[in-house]
Amino acid sequence: MAEVYYVGVDVGTASVRAALVTRTGLLKSTAEEPISIWEPQSDHYVQSSTEIWDTVCTVVKRVTHSVERSQVRGIGFDATCSLVVLDQSFQPVPVDQDGDGQRNVVMWMDHRAEEQAARITNTDHGVLSRVGGVMSPEMQPPKLLWLKENLRESCWNKAAHFFDLPDFLSWKATGSLTRSLCTLVCKWTYCPPEGWDSSFWTSIGLEDLLENNFSRIGSVTCPPGSPLGHGLTQEAAADLGLEQGTAVGASLIDAHAGGLGVIGADVTGFQLPCEDQPISSRMAMICGTSTCHMAISEQPLFVPGVWGPCLSAMVPDMWLNEGGQSATGRLIEHMVKGHVAYTQLQEQARQRSNIYSYLNSHLSLMANSPSAVDLLGSSLHVWPDFHGNRSPLADPTLKGMLGTLHILESMKEAGHDIRTLFLCGGLSKNSLFVQIHANATGLPVVLPDQQEAVLIGAAVLGACASKDYSTIQVDFYDRKYKVFLRLFAHQREYQTLMDQR
Repeated sequence: MAEVYYVGVDVGTASVRAALVTRTGLLKSTAEEPISIWEPQSDHYVQSSTEIWDTVCTVVKRVTHSVERSQVRGIGFDATCSLVVLDQSFQPVPVDQDGDGQRNVVMWMDHRAEEQAARITNTDHGVLSRVGGVMSPEMQPPKLLWLKENLRESCWNKAAHFFDLPDFLSWKATGSLTRSLCTLVCKWTYCPPEGWDSSFWTSIGLEDLLENNFSRIGSVTCPPGSPLGHGLTQEAAADLGLEQGTAVGASLIDAHAGGLGVIGADVTGFQLPCEDQPISSRMAMICGTSTCHMAISEQPLFVPGVWGPCLSAMVPDMWLNEGGQSATGRLIEHMVKGHVAYTQLQEQARQRSNIYSYLNSHLSLMANSPSAVDLLGSSLHVWPDFHGNRSPLADPTLKGMLGTLHILESMKEAGHDIRTLFLCGGLSKNSLFVQIHANATGLPVVLPDQQEAVLIGAAVLGACASKDYSTIQVDFYDRKYKVFLRLFAHQREYQTLMDQR
C-alpha cells in the first residue's frame, strides 16, 4: 500500500512555511518563503493576500514535488489572526490611506485601532467577559471600526467580505465561506452556541454588519479540522499542484496550531508532574515574534486580562484561555540590533557562530553556569513590553510589566492547575530562552522531538478532514485525542528542563 501524506501550511508574520507529513507523523519535507510587510505609518502594518496565496502555492508545490498527487490526502492551514478585506467580486480592497489595492491585510500586530479598542472596552458589553474584560487592538472589532471611521469611501463601503487570514486561506482553497470557530471565537466575539451578539455590534457602531445574517463576517461556522466544501477546487488544485477534491480542514490561528501540535503529547516515563493528570495541567507556549500562552479546561474559567474562555477554539469541546506577550522574538531582535555594540557583535559572531549562539555562550561564561544566566540581571529590571501588554494587564499602551510568570499566576488564581510547560516556535530553539522560563516559573519545560509543532498541528487538520482519522474531538482519558497520538505517536523523546534555581 502506497504511503499517504498530509500537508500543513503555516502563514506566519514574515514567512510562509509548508510541510509534507507522513501517516506516522514524520516530516518528509519542509519549505519556507518570505512575505512582505509594509509599514505605511507608525503602528500600521499591512500585507497582501494575493502575495500570501501565491507564496502558499510555491511552498506547497515544493514540498509535494517528489510524491504523486494522489498520495496527498488532506491539507490544513494556519495563519496569523490578521484581517483580510475583499470586495463583492472577492478582489482585494486597500486598508490604508495610500490606496494600494493589493495591500488589503491589516496585520495582527497593527495597533492603529487603540482608540477604537478603548471605546469598545468602555461599553462594558457582556461579550468582553470572554476577552478578559478588555478589547485588544489586535482583535478584529476595533480594526473594523477603524476602517469604517477612517476609510469609509475607499474601503468600508466597498468591502463585502472580512476574513481572518486563516479563513481566507481555506476559502481560497475550497470556495467555502464557512468560518472556523477558532478565529471567530478568539478574535471576533462569536460565542457558540448562541453565535453573534447583535447588540454588541450595534453598541459599537457597526450595526451594518448585521445585514444578510452577518454575511460580511461569516454566518456559517464549524470546529477546526472539519472538512470544508468539496475539498480543493479545480482552480486551487491547479495553483497548489494537488488533486481537485483533496480534503481541506477548517483552519486554526497559527499559535493555536502550535498548541494543538504539542499539548496532547505522550510523556509517559519522564516523571513529569503532568503525567497521569488531565490535559488541563499543561500549558502550551508558542514562542515566536510574539508569545501565546494556551491553557485548556473542561469548564469555562474567566481570567482577568486573559482572552477566553473560548469553546472549541483549539481543542473541540474544551475551553481555551489565551494569554500572551505582543513582542518577544521581535523585541529581542530590536534590543540586539539597536544596541551600540551591534556592529562589533556581528564581527565577533561571524568568526564563531550565529549572533544568538554567541551571545548565549558569552552570557554563560559571565555567569559561570549556563543555567544561572538569569541571575546576571537579578539587580537590573527591564520592562519587556515595548508594544503594550497583551495579558494579564490587557493594556496596549503600557510599556513595561512582567511576562510569563505573571500570566501563569493569573491563570492559577482563576482556577487553572498548570504543572508543566510545553514550548514550541522559533524561540524554543534557543536553549537559554527555555532555561530561563524553567528558572522563572519553577516548572519543567518540555520540548518535543519534532520541532515544527505548528506545521504538525496544521497537518492534523488535513488528516481529520480526509476522514483517515477520527475528528479532533478529544477525551484525554480514553479515545479522545486519538488523532494526535496515532498520527504522531513517534514523538516520545523529550528534553526536559527542570528548575535549577
